[in-house]
Amino acid sequence: MDGHDWTEVVGAFGLFALVTTVLTTVIWQFAATRRAKVQVVRELEYRKLAESATAAQQATDERLKEISERLAEMQGRMDSLERILQTVE
Repeated sequence: MDGHDWTEVVGAFGLFALVTTVLTTVIWQFAATRRAKVQVVRELEYRKLAESATAAQQATDERLKEISERLAEMQGRMDSLERILQTVE
C-alpha cells in the first residue's frame, strides 16, 4: 500500500468524526434551546394560574367578609327581636 492510502483513510475518518461531532453538538444545542423555550412557556402558564388563583382567593375573602358582616347584622336584629319578645311576654 502506498503512504497516501493511509492518509486518505485517516483524513476521511477524521472528517467523518468532525462532521459527526458538529452535527451532534448542533442537535444538542437545538434541543437545549427548545427545552428552554418550553420551560419559559410553562413558567408563564404557572404564573398566570397563580395570579388567577390569587385573584379568586381575594374575591372569596371579600365575599366572606360581606357575608360575615351581614350575619353579624342579622344576629343583632335577632337579639333585638328576642329582647322585644321577652318584654312583651
